[in-house]
Amino acid sequence: MHANSKILVTGATGNVGRQVVSQLLAAHVGEVRALTRTPEAARLPHGAEVHQGDLTDSGALESALEGVDAVFLMWPFHSAEPAAAVVAALRRHTRSVVLLSSGAVQSGLDRDQQPHPVGRAHRAVEQLIEHSGLRWTHLRPSTFAANALWWADQIRTGDAVRGAFGAVAMAPLHEADIAAVAVRALTDDRHDGATYPLTGPDVLTQAEQVRVIGEALGRPLRWQELSREAARQLLLADAAFPDSFVEVLLNGYAEMLDAPRPVTTGTVEEITGAPARTLRQWALDHAAAFRPRE
Repeated sequence: MHANSKILVTGATGNVGRQVVSQLLAAHVGEVRALTRTPEAARLPHGAEVHQGDLTDSGALESALEGVDAVFLMWPFHSAEPAAAVVAALRRHTRSVVLLSSGAVQSGLDRDQQPHPVGRAHRAVEQLIEHSGLRWTHLRPSTFAANALWWADQIRTGDAVRGAFGAVAMAPLHEADIAAVAVRALTDDRHDGATYPLTGPDVLTQAEQVRVIGEALGRPLRWQELSREAARQLLLADAAFPDSFVEVLLNGYAEMLDAPRPVTTGTVEEITGAPARTLRQWALDHAAAFRPRE
């Protein structure tokens, strides 16, 4: 992709989208547009052209897509219902899309065969894009390391993190690594038609993640196991956590507990040339989020 390219980043103020914007600007690949609902609070790096709106605002989306060569599409919904309209808009304006899909999608299965609701929704979006005539790349990340921010309030105020399914194992993935792969796919046509499973370098249980974060912060943190119902009430009481996702999350953890242990991939290093960042590195990068508020 040439230096005069125009790239639109949706979900630009999210954990991954913000990194995509920053890394595209650092790579000097051309014009970087950012779509966000709150431009006045975006605090995006200098050089980004900020457009107000989201994927449900057809007028704003059409405006932001004008003249765009490629799109980073973050799918923020728990269903594929809005996808047909979004993909139709992409077809009218651009030639290439990099989709932030989900590691819940199981390869080789159509959307109706996917066992997990998150996998079904994201596979439906993938298939719409695949059948659209657009050039595409799908990113299927494992558990975001940033999910640990759900524990920030507990860590700021104590030395224990309470939750259910502490033995569930994951391969936490730094959002900067997801973004680094996305930037390669957005700027190099050789990634067209590829589906990339992305993981962090280590498989850790939730209890082990808490310990690693504590070590990075220089504090002895521990996991406190709760019953599923107690964890459900804790999540429902968290105003920042969407109520509609509580049962989906807990059901997913229950399934993961009975599933084979996750396997890490070397995709991040294969695509970017640098090994995937560890959870310890992620915790150091986000240490301020866990410090007590003054």
